[in-house]
Amino acid sequence: MNIEQYAADNGLKRVGARPPFFAYLKEAWSRRDFAWTLSSYTNKAQNARNRLGRWWMVLTPALQGAMYGLIFGVILGSKNRPDHFIEYLFCGVFLFTFLQGAFTNGATSVSGNAGLVKSLSFPRVLLPLSAAIQQLINLVPQLALLLFTLVVMGNPITVQWLLFIPAIALMVCFGAGSSMLAARLTVQFSDLNKVIPFAFRLIFYTSGIFYSLDKILAKHPGALAVLKFNPFSAYIQLVRGILIQGNTSATPELWLLCAGWGILLPLLSMFLFWMVEERHGAED
Repeated sequence: MNIEQYAADNGLKRVGARPPFFAYLKEAWSRRDFAWTLSSYTNKAQNARNRLGRWWMVLTPALQGAMYGLIFGVILGSKNRPDHFIEYLFCGVFLFTFLQGAFTNGATSVSGNAGLVKSLSFPRVLLPLSAAIQQLINLVPQLALLLFTLVVMGNPITVQWLLFIPAIALMVCFGAGSSMLAARLTVQFSDLNKVIPFAFRLIFYTSGIFYSLDKILAKHPGALAVLKFNPFSAYIQLVRGILIQGNTSATPELWLLCAGWGILLPLLSMFLFWMVEERHGAED
């Protein structure tokens, strides 16, 4: 009997060895408090030196929305401006901010916590999940501001607004999946962090944040069909269709698309992350 067989027979395993997939999921779930605590303290640390503190979680996207509203809604005219433009714009900016933050923070979640990775033993997937939770914490007050804006602008509160909860839940699941995927990709392609800002600038301008895709691409049905599969645009259109009066974009087909992205991407990303679990500690 060799030493490896002896260790296996006595329940011993190599330090840092990757556990089976379902055991990995179970361990990650049992340590979910770690992800929540890390995201909460990271948020506090980022806002500790600012005089307005956590108010910047709302002020930043609100100022962005006001800037885009001024440029694209006033200065450039209203020819292609959608109905209920303020609500339309705020919805797009707030939700896109969450989705972008989940991916970009997930991309640096492992390398940015090198000390934890080297000194503690825990499922590394908790780091990108913590990045997604941090963005969710930021999103909550923004959603409150969005709902307040909708009411102030005359949108009636209806029973349909209850669908807002599962829509946001699907979006958060997608955000967690994209955070894990970003962390997984940057393990092998560290240069990806240099490309992400440019990629998201392109995604921002092709997701219909401040204009209607249907109006702009009415003469290009092929391009419109492709862009409608964009998950960033899909979640924004779904929420708009639920909340904004007269907006009918929340179709059954869109619900299916958002459900597919929100369920399949986290599962795939979790599996891909698990496959390289052992490499995180070694490389970071």
